[in-house]
Amino acid sequence: MYSDKKSILQLAALLKAHGVKKIVLCPGSRNAPIVHTLSNIEDFVCYSITDERSAGFFAIGLSLQGGGPAAICCTSGSALLNIYPAVAEAFYQQIPLIVISADRPAAWIGQMDGQTMPQPDIFSKLVKLSVNLPEVNSDEDEWYCNRLINEAIIETTHHGKGPVHINVPISEPIYRFTAKELPEVRVITRYQGLNVYDRDYNELIARLNSYTKRMAVVGQMNLIYLFEKKYVKALSKQFAWLTEHLSNQTIPGYAIKNFDAAIYSMTPEKKEEMRPELLITYGGHVVSKQLKKYLRENPPKEHWHISADGKVTDLFGCLNTVIEMDPFEFLEKIAFLIEGKSTMFPMMWENYCLSIPEPSLDFSHISVIGDLIRRLPQPSSLHLANSSTVRYAQLFKIPSTTEICCNRGINGIEGSLSTALGYAATSENINFIIIGDLSFFYDMNALWNNNFRGNIRIMVINNEGGEIFHTLPGMDSKSQSRKFITAEHKTSAKGWAEERGFIYHSISNQEELKNYIDEFTTNEELPKPMLIEVFTDKEKDTTLLREYYHSIKNR
Repeated sequence: MYSDKKSILQLAALLKAHGVKKIVLCPGSRNAPIVHTLSNIEDFVCYSITDERSAGFFAIGLSLQGGGPAAICCTSGSALLNIYPAVAEAFYQQIPLIVISADRPAAWIGQMDGQTMPQPDIFSKLVKLSVNLPEVNSDEDEWYCNRLINEAIIETTHHGKGPVHINVPISEPIYRFTAKELPEVRVITRYQGLNVYDRDYNELIARLNSYTKRMAVVGQMNLIYLFEKKYVKALSKQFAWLTEHLSNQTIPGYAIKNFDAAIYSMTPEKKEEMRPELLITYGGHVVSKQLKKYLRENPPKEHWHISADGKVTDLFGCLNTVIEMDPFEFLEKIAFLIEGKSTMFPMMWENYCLSIPEPSLDFSHISVIGDLIRRLPQPSSLHLANSSTVRYAQLFKIPSTTEICCNRGINGIEGSLSTALGYAATSENINFIIIGDLSFFYDMNALWNNNFRGNIRIMVINNEGGEIFHTLPGMDSKSQSRKFITAEHKTSAKGWAEERGFIYHSISNQEELKNYIDEFTTNEELPKPMLIEVFTDKEKDTTLLREYYHSIKNR
């Protein structure tokens, strides 16, 4: 029988799954449930040593004899400090050592409770990674716990070997051993490139070829990568290629970009039919909440993430393979390793998404974004501010020769205008900036310099507040908190734009937009930068958005 603590069960199952065999167990009370569980698993060879300082070096010897990671488990408090010399030795000698420490719950640290001290990150820069496990009270806690343990174990051999620290807070009761078996756990594996000197990747390619429903999702990438025709031919029909505008031109197949609206329109049966078996991701942030929700609720059998840094990024909660490699090199390397089986999966996604119409709405926040996008000269650069703007732009087709930029590292509203102006300062393109009122006024000092010229066109969409917050549940006109959450205001950019030498136009209806859109979208640099301020009604904006989604849901 094993401890009933799910964090301990995850730890034990993952140590076993990752092939850790040798474990040094030090005596104690708080670590008793860990010791009891590990010592009752036949796959482990356990060694009992009382002196933690000696135990740490003993574990180093175990690791050196065989080369694989060895683990050491101690109780809370000063016991952990006694392992410090061995941790330092393992770090500088590059020995894979897993230090497992039991701990009191965080609430009792510093409260004069017995054997307590701040244990997370106690080894500072002398470990490759330090993780503090959550106490598991929900499915999300268990997923997080699993991810942290996986990260720690695979880090012992990442870019050289070394020690890691896994801290395990354990609440009372601690002497309850009711679990009859270890859980089935997700194991995350890292390939450091497709490199036979790291590990044999033939099994990986065999898994790739075992699936016919393959999907690639590409996050933000601020570049254009043109694949050679031979790779495009080999790869294009092997995956459903889902990309956002922020991905720019970084795929070798047909880009499916309106998947957010498409997923919203799907029935539960359709979602199951469209579920991928293998998901491959590369690039940065993904904006779509619909896609995140869909893949979390309808997970593929496998999720591989390809990145040059090799970090564990488990956006959809089902990651099992990390490939540390430039994603374009990876795609070109597998292009001729994929068996040319016929698959209808990419066509299923393409045809379904082609059936979703673009919004065709009355004058509104959404419609003016669509009007501008349809008129963009080529080539050009389009800068999207965060919140509603970047989401609504995704509903419209954008030419592949348009560069798309957006601050999606943290997704905040600050700095969108400043970043765009910095980009435009050395750009040969006409730079279009679509920005909401709160984002503009927050960053209006971006115009408080002289580092801009006539290649800048700013569209400020002013609906007198945070329209996207207006759609939150319970945010009706009588809500006491509405004015604080939506930041309603009666402010215009006119005075500041004219003060800074911009050509300024105010637009309140479709006819006025028609009067100025040709000048705004000209592909020639103007004598001055231009700012148009489009005034819309957020009540109408919200209603039209809901009507559009209702129409595609019930088509």
